[in-house]
Amino acid sequence: MIGYLIAVGGSVKRTKHSAYIVIGISGQYRGQGVGTALFRRVEEWAGNHDISRLELTVVTTNEAGVALYKKSGFEIEGIKKNSLMIDGAYYDEYYMAKVLS
Repeated sequence: MIGYLIAVGGSVKRTKHSAYIVIGISGQYRGQGVGTALFRRVEEWAGNHDISRLELTVVTTNEAGVALYKKSGFEIEGIKKNSLMIDGAYYDEYYMAKVLS
């Protein structure tokens, strides 16, 4: 698998305009435009489903992921402290979002 993208829209009236997305790209395909293409596709999907806000979280130490999300127009809105435990160590996550025109 080259990559995957999951987008879930809000289910109640006040969040129907918003979708939480999860994206992953296999290591051998990173740096080849796959992430950028996936984000173009999710924005097309969002436009067809009346979604005007995309949200995601990313581990703060994932520099490549943070760079891709910023390149795609996402902004950091906050930090989830000690939100994950990986191999016995706590990690923070950024809350990131993009408001679509």
